[in-house]
Amino acid sequence: MKNLCTAFLLFLVTGALVAADLKPSRPNIILIMADDMGFSDLGCYGSEIPTPHLDALAAGGLRFTQFYNTARCSPTRAALLTGLHPHQAGLGRLAEEAVGNTATHPDGYLGYLNSRSVTIAEALRPVGYSTYLAGKWHLGQRDESKWPLKRGFDRFYGLLSGASSFFKPSGNRSLTLDDQPLPPPTDPNYYTTDAFTDFAIQTVREHSSPAPFFLYLAFTAPHWPLHARNEDIARFVGKYRAGWDVLRVERHARQKSLGLFPADAPLSPRDEGARAWDALSPAEQIALDYRMAVYAAQVHRMDWNIGRLVASLREQGKLENTLILFLSDNGGCAEPYTDAGGQSAERINDPAFSGNVSYGTGWANASNTPFRKFKSQLYEGGIATPLIVHWPAGLIAKPGSIDTTPGYLTDIMSTALAVSGANYPSKHRDQPTVPLEGRSLLPRFDDAPPIDAAPRVFTWEQYGYKAVRVGDLKAVFAPPGQYDRRGRGQWELYDLSRDRTETHDLAATHPAELQNLVAHWDAWAARAQVFPVPAPTSTGKKKAP
Repeated sequence: MKNLCTAFLLFLVTGALVAADLKPSRPNIILIMADDMGFSDLGCYGSEIPTPHLDALAAGGLRFTQFYNTARCSPTRAALLTGLHPHQAGLGRLAEEAVGNTATHPDGYLGYLNSRSVTIAEALRPVGYSTYLAGKWHLGQRDESKWPLKRGFDRFYGLLSGASSFFKPSGNRSLTLDDQPLPPPTDPNYYTTDAFTDFAIQTVREHSSPAPFFLYLAFTAPHWPLHARNEDIARFVGKYRAGWDVLRVERHARQKSLGLFPADAPLSPRDEGARAWDALSPAEQIALDYRMAVYAAQVHRMDWNIGRLVASLREQGKLENTLILFLSDNGGCAEPYTDAGGQSAERINDPAFSGNVSYGTGWANASNTPFRKFKSQLYEGGIATPLIVHWPAGLIAKPGSIDTTPGYLTDIMSTALAVSGANYPSKHRDQPTVPLEGRSLLPRFDDAPPIDAAPRVFTWEQYGYKAVRVGDLKAVFAPPGQYDRRGRGQWELYDLSRDRTETHDLAATHPAELQNLVAHWDAWAARAQVFPVPAPTSTGKKKAP
């Protein structure tokens, strides 16, 4: 009997040690963000663009089909890094759009991260994480107090601004290293997507501490201007001559075959701002094929660089316990809202140009397959993002799984805190912090993720656009104006369980449901620094504020 008891105790101790060994230590965290990339622009989300490295991360990890951003650059980055709604962090609009005396501007639209918000970098440093940023900041540029090293990052190389030439960033869109401005690069082979990745790989290789690191790799690709390496463009020229109408149908079919959408899921109609491809002249088709080829080259080059980073992690033995999250800051960009694309063709690949030479409405519509609309708008085409999660040591769910649970940018901060063991501070810079808004994604990494007891309330506001989702019901307010010339200026209602493409407005037949959603939006606006707070508009008949 004594031997049996000893053996049993040994079994329990051994089992406990094995269980402890199986539990991963605090992981490295790598957050990768694409810029202006649509929902369907990756192979694992239905694209024909070769993205083998991101596809491999998806095959070994998780893909989310109902994860949301804010539809615009700076607000997304604010919500991503702080775990707050962008207005709560001071960025209800683009960085530093609120010019002049900030005392006259509502707190939700300061144009930079306020002192009551805490970045992921600021939260992780107290528990020993080294913190690195490569790429785009766009959260405050005018003075150094708003720059990355003042917001928790140990190293930074990239752009303080929102966009630049990919070949020669200069002027007010120049490069910065550790918060020190740099002259324009002189290397004729310079390309920002490569250079940002070079810095990311370098900092990770130089990270010799046994403590983990946090890397935020924020690409500017495939944001305009259309700038890509010639050898990458050559891969795609001529591949888009069938046009955006055919491309949308092909991508949608692949999405259904991949299990991202049900077999009977509808495809939204072609956007009103794009002509039928067959109505274009042969010369127009050739020119637009080239624009899409440059865009595809930008996406492909970004994927290639992500492959370089993953290979470096693998070589160093760091990949197994590194949590990698990849997403986009908003949907594909239709600016300047013409299907011919922005600026003349001579601007494409012009190193001296950093403006909106783009691929246009028709291709942006294809990027966001199967959804309606684009960046800046709060329909699914503006706010739905791919989200890929890869963490070999920590994911229990079957590799390649698809998660259909709705989530939001604010969940990333909560996830980083959960896996790192860091605490969210109650004060920051001698001011009380705003309580976090997100939920950790960590339970979703399990083999049998829990079912939420009550549906979450998701809310958005952008430049007069308003949206709210509770369960499968979503209400959208689209004002007439610059970003949607056919916006009706009243609330619309959609059942996303049957109509994710938002083509059947139920507002007239379900007024009580709409009133409930709008009440949720009004309550959120009142507490989250959304200004001006509108009067209750349960029927949706009043004009936008």
